[in-house]
Amino acid sequence: MLDITRSYLPSLTKYLGYVEGIYARGHLTNNGPLVRELTERLEDYLGVRNLVLVCNGSAALDLAYHALNISGSVVTTPFSFVASSSVPAWHGIDPVFADIDPLSWNLDPGEIESVIRSDTTAIAPVHVYGNPVDDARVSEIARRRGLKVIYDAAHCFAVRKAGESILRWGDASTISFHATKVFHTIEGGAVIFRDDDVCERARRMVNFGMDPGTGEIVETGTNLKLSEMHAAMGLAMLDDMDYVLERRRSLADLYRRRLDDYVQCQRIESDVALSGSYMPVAFSDTETCERMIALLGSEGIKTRRYFSPSLDVTAPYAKFGTARNSQRLSQRVLCLPLYTELLSDDVERVCSVVLGALSTTASIATQMDEPLPCPTV
Repeated sequence: MLDITRSYLPSLTKYLGYVEGIYARGHLTNNGPLVRELTERLEDYLGVRNLVLVCNGSAALDLAYHALNISGSVVTTPFSFVASSSVPAWHGIDPVFADIDPLSWNLDPGEIESVIRSDTTAIAPVHVYGNPVDDARVSEIARRRGLKVIYDAAHCFAVRKAGESILRWGDASTISFHATKVFHTIEGGAVIFRDDDVCERARRMVNFGMDPGTGEIVETGTNLKLSEMHAAMGLAMLDDMDYVLERRRSLADLYRRRLDDYVQCQRIESDVALSGSYMPVAFSDTETCERMIALLGSEGIKTRRYFSPSLDVTAPYAKFGTARNSQRLSQRVLCLPLYTELLSDDVERVCSVVLGALSTTASIATQMDEPLPCPTV
């Protein structure tokens, strides 16, 4: 059986070494030494500053919205995990949908201004599967319209464009350290802020609005802290990250080399280094996608329709706009197995099943003198 993903687990001996230190100190949470060490090491590894650790990826979005005083509505994408819309909506902020670019699968900057409302205070794009949004165009719109930019960078650990971390973009970038991510702390996340003062405010907000030095309550806040146990996993993970990234990138590259001519893959700019978070492909139509899921499943290969459905067709969010490209893509997209322990032979096996099925479909269509649907959005 090939899973769709598996959480990478670092050396148990190394992890327990950190845990033994926790037991010796008796310091379990409240900005402990491991949380501080992980913060510093992540800033160094990722090439960022003003990183604030939190208890999960949704909490990271929550903190960014509060620290930047976002209200009214935000422009975002419906082709994403529900947290991108549920977090603002939970706080009474409307997630207004702009459609996606049919090639990059990211929020289309050309669609943003048409949905900006009088109460819009931010643009909240998602780097879908870790693929960077067109930041230059988004930033220009934000500057001209006086809006903040909050990037949902949940899939973007170690993603770089032109050699620089994309986590430095926007007024804030949020990242998930959930167990399924390339880098994880079992549960966890972080926000990277552009502004030093906003970052300091956020550090107070994660602990009920208390000043980290004095303990004085200086503003409103809540409990978003990461525990020492979770930080221990992050520190154990960091030592293995070069290996993890190399493995996942090489497997994703193999998939693309084998499948790129037969399915639609996400367009990635030539100066972008992804982290191998996911391996999404899009088929020509819904029926082909569903048939592929069943066939791969019968071969012991798990897949996931991620992201499906498009959020603009779900009951809580349909009122926030219609995005046709997102709807069409969500009906055809499928994520294939990708994780660190996956073997190249496993990837070849998955590709053989996919290509064999596509070949059979093409043969049937030829016999019927019917053209195959074009695999575009």
